[in-house]
Amino acid sequence: MAIGAAVQKGSFVHIYDPKGHHLGTVAVSAKSPEGLVGFTSTTVSVRKGARIFTYDEKGRHIACFNAT
Repeated sequence: MAIGAAVQKGSFVHIYDPKGHHLGTVAVSAKSPEGLVGFTSTTVSVRKGARIFTYDEKGRHIACFNAT
């Protein structure tokens, strides 16, 4: 299933399909610079501390990278 949008609302990133249906949620800190970094049609990336975590459309963790 494709990701159509990822929107951060407070301490959560909500993942939606292209038709606007909610697919999943990822918890993040509301502190800057943490939170939503970006998304593609298959992944969502969020910054947590010094790392970038990548999630699938359901909000399941699939990878982690150093942000520096």
